[in-house]
Amino acid sequence: MNSILAVDIGSGTQDILVYQPGREMENNVKLILPSQTQIVARQIERLTGEGKDIFINGYLMGGGSSSGAVKGHLQAGYRVYATREAALTIKDNLEEVTARGIEIVDSAPAGCEPVEFKDIDIPALKEALSLFEVDLPKIFAFAVQDHGFSPDRSNRAFRFEHWQRFLDQGGSLSGLTYNQHSLPEYFTRMKAVQECCRESAEEIWLMDTGAAAILGSLEDPRVREATEDGGSMLINVGNQHTIAFLVAGDKVYGVFEHHTGLLSEQKLADYLERFQQFSLDNEEIFEDHGHGCAILPEAEKYKFDFISVTGPQRKLAANMGYMAVPHGDMMISGAAGLVRGVLSHKLK
Repeated sequence: MNSILAVDIGSGTQDILVYQPGREMENNVKLILPSQTQIVARQIERLTGEGKDIFINGYLMGGGSSSGAVKGHLQAGYRVYATREAALTIKDNLEEVTARGIEIVDSAPAGCEPVEFKDIDIPALKEALSLFEVDLPKIFAFAVQDHGFSPDRSNRAFRFEHWQRFLDQGGSLSGLTYNQHSLPEYFTRMKAVQECCRESAEEIWLMDTGAAAILGSLEDPRVREATEDGGSMLINVGNQHTIAFLVAGDKVYGVFEHHTGLLSEQKLADYLERFQQFSLDNEEIFEDHGHGCAILPEAEKYKFDFISVTGPQRKLAANMGYMAVPHGDMMISGAAGLVRGVLSHKLK
């Protein structure tokens, strides 16, 4: 078994684990760095301050801070040009992108400063690791949040339809990890990450960030034992999204997802208590600008009375259950989940 570069790409940080088989997880190389959307946003903000027009190229990547910086650049009165692929970062519908003032072009107009969009910078990671005599692995595993390509309808509804399909197809935990053959076509952000790194890797595996963090929480022995013995509600409170799974054994029986910024401690507790009791309505969550809630009928065989919490905003659920600490470090929950997911396929 070869080493694995596992990177959980969030809106605030990219959490990096270099997994080496045979070595205790605690002794593997770990890095917590600013995410690429944060790095790109700083580049654009600097160019806004310098009064320069910009040309965005590269790949579709995560929005958030990067999209906000583009908006700020336009509001400051400067021009923004972008290639078609990079412009999809802003919105799946390119007519809406151009309506915001972004000009779609094939190459850089004269006098523009280039800004490269991409969710992962492999050359930079390779250089950083080499300074400490660490080789870059040839197996890559990345977690990103991908709503799926939905240019003409709600991306929240589209994303949750994916979760419903996942449940309907069996809800197997191993089905949360994709390779080049199993990756759904509509996950364009994952495909962009795959394309960005294709020449540097022998294998590329991909997961959703929320799913990776929840899978990583199972690396905590207390969480794993409770889930195997009966059933658990596993919660990840991320910077952007909060997601919870009802899990028993190796199967997911229910999924809840909402925007973290719209949740108070009290609202989250109410939603998840009803989710655990199978009484939460999907429409209620969607109308509250969340994504949705779906539970399989056979979930009623379990109580899911053990509650595990992880994620950078876990304070919102601090009073709800056990704070999962996979391998002694909550910040590598997603990266540990990526490794767990890859190994579940490779060690079959």
